[in-house]
Amino acid sequence: MVRDRRRLLAWLLAGLVLAFVLALYDADRAGVSEPPSAGPCPDSALQCPGGGPRPGPGPTPTPSPSADPSADPSASGGPSPSAATAAPSGTPSPGTGTAPAGGPCSSPGACGFPDARTTGPRIALERHDTGNMSVKTDGMVIKGWDIRGSLDVYANDVTVIDSRITSANWWGINLRPGFSGLRVLHTTITAVPGKGPDNGGVDYAVSNMGGSSIEVGWCDISVFGNALSMGQGDLHDNYVHDIVPFRNQGGEWQHTDAVISGGGNKGRLTIRHNTLLNPVPVHQGASAAIGLFADTGTVSSVVVDGNWLAGGAYALYGGGPGATGIQVTDNVFSAEYHPNAGAYGLVAAWNAGGAGNVWRGNRTADGRPVVPEPSP
Repeated sequence: MVRDRRRLLAWLLAGLVLAFVLALYDADRAGVSEPPSAGPCPDSALQCPGGGPRPGPGPTPTPSPSADPSADPSASGGPSPSAATAAPSGTPSPGTGTAPAGGPCSSPGACGFPDARTTGPRIALERHDTGNMSVKTDGMVIKGWDIRGSLDVYANDVTVIDSRITSANWWGINLRPGFSGLRVLHTTITAVPGKGPDNGGVDYAVSNMGGSSIEVGWCDISVFGNALSMGQGDLHDNYVHDIVPFRNQGGEWQHTDAVISGGGNKGRLTIRHNTLLNPVPVHQGASAAIGLFADTGTVSSVVVDGNWLAGGAYALYGGGPGATGIQVTDNVFSAEYHPNAGAYGLVAAWNAGGAGNVWRGNRTADGRPVVPEPSP
C-alpha cells in the first residue's frame, strides 16, 4: 500500500513538472513573433523588405554571343560578350521633379535628390573586358556587367541596366544615327582620368547621335567632360559629379557640362529630378551644370524640372534669344562651388519672351527665389 502511494505521488509530480514546462513553452511562443516571409526581392527595389540592402546574386549567366565587337575598327578583338537572357523587370517610377518646398536644403541627398546611394547598379556584377564594343543586336539587354570598355550602339531597343562601364574611349555609351530605343538604367558610367583618347580626356558618358529620344535614369556618372550629351531624351534621377577637366587635342581646355544640348533638336529633351554638379573651375573650361546652347540650331522643347544644379560659369544656360518651349520649374541652385551657383551667376541666356517659355518656382538652396536677369 505504501509503495502504491509513492508510485502515485511520483506520477502526479511528473505530471505537474510536464504541465509547467509546456506552459513556459507556450508563453515563450506567444511573446516572440516569427518574422513573416519577405518573399523575393523585386528587381526594382533599392532595398529588400525589412530595410536591408539588396543581396548580390552570383554572376549573371552569359549564353550565346549577341554582339559583334569586330565591327568596330577600334574593338579589342577579344571574345564577344553576350547579353543576359532576362529582360529588365520593373524599375522605380521616375522622380516627380518637385523640389522640397520653401526652406533651406543642405545637400542633394538630404533633400531627396539623387546621390551615390540611390544611383548605380543594385546587384553584383560580373567583369567583362569588352574593349570598345559595337552592339548590333536589336533588343539586346546588358545586365549585371562590369564593363572595361565602351558601348557603341548600332541597334534598336537596347537596354543597359544594373551595370558599370569604365571607358577609355570618347564615350561610355553612344547611340548611332538611325537607331532608337536606347535605355540606360541603374548604371555607373565613369573613366580613368588621363587614359582617354582626347589628349587623355573622355568626352561623353552617354551620347545620343540618333534622331529619337533615349532614356537615362538612376545612373551614377563621373569624369566625362560633357556627361549627358543630347538634343532629345528623358534624363531623370541621375547623379552627375566629379567631372574632370582636361586639355583637348587642340590644346584648349575642353568645355564641361553635366548636361549639354547643342540645339536643332526635333524631339523633346526632359531633364527631371537629377543632381547635376560641375565642380570644374572656369579657367579650366567649365560651362554649366545644364548647357542649352544654340550651336547647331535653335533650342526648343526642353523641360528642366526639379533638379539640383551647381557649378559651371553659369549653372544654367537657357537656350539664347531664339529659344522656345523651354520650361524651367522647381529647380534648386546650390552654392556649393560658387556663391551664385555658377562662377558668374545663376542663369544666362534666358529668353523670357520666347513662345512657350516658362520660369517658375526656382530657388537657391537656402530658399531665395531665382529670377533671371533680362537678356541683352
